[in-house]
Amino acid sequence: MQFKGRTVAAFISLTIVASVLVTLMVTDRWIALESGGTTSGAVASDTKEKAGLSSREISKLNAIVQLIETKYFREVDRSKVVDGAINGMMLALGDPYSVYMEKETAKHFSESIEGSFTGIGAEVTLQNGSITVISPIKGSPAEKAGVLAKDVLLSVNGEKLDGVTLNDAVAKIRGPKGTKVKLSIKRAGVSDPIHLVLVRDDIDFETVYANLRSDGVGVIEIRQFSLNTGERFTEELERLEKQGMKGLVIDVRNNPGGVLPIVVSVAQPFIAEGQPIVQVEDRTGQREKTMSKGKGKSYPVAVLMNKGSASASEVLAGALKEAGHAVLVGETTFGKGTVQVSYDKVTGDGSLVKMTIAKWLTPLGNWVHEKGLKPDVEVLPPDYYTVARLSKAKTLERDTISEDTRSLQVMLVALGYEVDRKDGYFSAKTESSVRAFQTKEKLPVTGKVDKATAEKIEEQLIVRIRDQDSDEQLIKAVSVVREKIKP
Repeated sequence: MQFKGRTVAAFISLTIVASVLVTLMVTDRWIALESGGTTSGAVASDTKEKAGLSSREISKLNAIVQLIETKYFREVDRSKVVDGAINGMMLALGDPYSVYMEKETAKHFSESIEGSFTGIGAEVTLQNGSITVISPIKGSPAEKAGVLAKDVLLSVNGEKLDGVTLNDAVAKIRGPKGTKVKLSIKRAGVSDPIHLVLVRDDIDFETVYANLRSDGVGVIEIRQFSLNTGERFTEELERLEKQGMKGLVIDVRNNPGGVLPIVVSVAQPFIAEGQPIVQVEDRTGQREKTMSKGKGKSYPVAVLMNKGSASASEVLAGALKEAGHAVLVGETTFGKGTVQVSYDKVTGDGSLVKMTIAKWLTPLGNWVHEKGLKPDVEVLPPDYYTVARLSKAKTLERDTISEDTRSLQVMLVALGYEVDRKDGYFSAKTESSVRAFQTKEKLPVTGKVDKATAEKIEEQLIVRIRDQDSDEQLIKAVSVVREKIKP
């Protein structure tokens, strides 16, 4: 069974989607070929004698369906009852990455792989019963609005997400380009819910960005592991090497994952032939290793990661650390260590099942699931990276207290303006800095933060966040590489 289309991981950048649809996907065929020619037990297990329902179990289900159709006080849609039963079986697994997609949802899944879409550009999972963000895609509406990894979505357009399935939550957020979606978010360390309004937009499909710094250190950013990412990475790596690159930083911050063979192809050049890149462990505990055919690199390498680096990003970081002598810089990663396969033929009606079929392990056999990979050199982002965006619900002014004002004060400091506090009290000094900002940006100088001033402050903050010269995590990663460059 093969995945369709030219992009598997890229579709998460097009709409907010369930992480089961993207984070680390392989096909049955790929597992068989890359593991020495034998299909792993996790995939082959559906052929065991006990597979399928017993006659007693079938009778039980039929009896319930008959009761519903004959005794329930309203007419029912039989297909919805059957879909609900299948959903219940998947939910009973207790695995957020194993789901059933009804025909319409499955159609969106296939379209997302094959085509061009719009959305907010974030990936979510169901974690401890809550719809939780794995990561926003760089440059997406989600990132611009300040959505962060580990944010919990409370409501969409006023509709609470308590008890809502992952697919239903995704469906509520989908929509055409230019339309707005209102999110209410719970964030660790912030007492009140954060309210954001996002405008759905086209998302950049390019997954690899590279540049060579004047000090000889190359930086390659990988935003996700799509089907074209391996080829693009090879092109950029060769280009930097021809330009005389002396060391390399691979940036996978907020990269939620992608296709397993692709991350293997990215890791391979950095790992000597015969060394393991990743291991896949099936339900019986049998492990199969994917061995490198590369030559390794003589120059130093650092992998830059954060809490939004998940799945395939963690495969890369783990492989390069344990088998490629790379240094990990940044924050502890998300912690997603399982492999999913899409079964789109078994149902016969256009629906599909996405199911976890194995664990993946690092070259040394470590399982990062729900733990993440810890950096060798920890560098936490500055407070303005994680500060809640301004709600713009009301004008902020002197001698008031609010969570918005606390965010405002953090932002002003990041933009080079002085404040005497960051506790949410709108002081005289805060007002003075607001006036200075308004003067510089040619806004009405009122000392009050209305919608226009708030939007301009956030616009300038995003410019600063994207400025490599002020990126503290990247600066440290480059420094680590420079220290290891041979004279």
